Amino acid sequence: MTNKVDAKANIRGLLLEELRELFVELGEPAYRADQVYHWITCKAVLSFDEMTNLPKTLRSKLDSIFSISLPEVVEIISDSEGTTKFALKLDDGEVIEMVLIPERDHFTLCVSTQVGCAMGCKFCLTARTGFRRNLEVNEIISQVVLAKRFLLSKGEILPLRNLVFMGMGEPLANYSNLIKALKILEDKRGFNFSRKRLTVSTVGLVDKIYNLAQDFPTALAISLHAPNDRLRQQLIPVAKKYPLEILLEAIKRFPRIKNGRTTIEYILIKNVNDSKIQAEELCKILRGLPVKVNLIPFNPHPELPFERPDAEKVREFQRVLLEHGILTTVRKSKGIEISAGCGQLRRRILESSSFPNATYCETTAWASPLS
Repeated sequence: MTNKVDAKANIRGLLLEELRELFVELGEPAYRADQVYHWITCKAVLSFDEMTNLPKTLRSKLDSIFSISLPEVVEIISDSEGTTKFALKLDDGEVIEMVLIPERDHFTLCVSTQVGCAMGCKFCLTARTGFRRNLEVNEIISQVVLAKRFLLSKGEILPLRNLVFMGMGEPLANYSNLIKALKILEDKRGFNFSRKRLTVSTVGLVDKIYNLAQDFPTALAISLHAPNDRLRQQLIPVAKKYPLEILLEAIKRFPRIKNGRTTIEYILIKNVNDSKIQAEELCKILRGLPVKVNLIPFNPHPELPFERPDAEKVREFQRVLLEHGILTTVRKSKGIEISAGCGQLRRRILESSSFPNATYCETTAWASPLS
């Protein structure tokens, strides 16, 4: 066997083609790889023993070579509207978050791609904890598996349809692992997520945006948060490397998935970037671009020196954009009561003396292998 996969490497991080090659190297027919792939994607199983159409000898063999483990669910909290936040402990003890959001006819999962973040955005609590490491492919995929199993355990009939890579970390800074995870999630033989339902958010790493356009064009979201370079660079330090002029050009050139629009994420912060003049300025730089704007009233936290704008100020900002013909929505605030702002739950858990148990749900049997 080659060194392509080390002993006990997590099988969830493999493309189907890689899995087929490995099965042949193990002296097994390639179709067995397809069976295993179906179990770990469509069926979201947690152990090889659950793969009942495989011979017991093969299940034992796989268990001796590969890991199929998922992160440990250390806390689950839900708000009154059903938004659910999960704190997950990884094999090395690091903690990440994912958020499951109910929509009218489906669920959206907010996925993390890094432990911490190196971008240093002033309005983000994750930035306060610094960057720890990139997530491996299997750690990204595992969040989807856990979400699928959680919904199944609750008897939900609405599908998990949208994945937004807007959780902890800058997705494009973990580029190779992100691309491989996206390919696994899109594969019609497994998870079968539509490419237009896979949204990658970035603070604007322009070189990587062009790479994404070539390697895996998908739905794109840009964390803009300011209408000019001066303010943007104050809020997002990495923006000094990527001025608005070149970022806007990258947006213009990015392939549109099924005539979709690039989403402009704009966190509205009281007396910082929420004035009518700034709304007019935003209209000017976005004029003619295939975009839609998502206004996000700031989610406050005691450690962050910003406030949420008044509702009328938010409506006024939206009115200006709409009057200029820019499709604009205001994100309904979800999860404020459960620390759903990026990094807030993780921060609380890390500051506790020990990891809490999942006391906010009836059981976590859905996240444990069958006994």
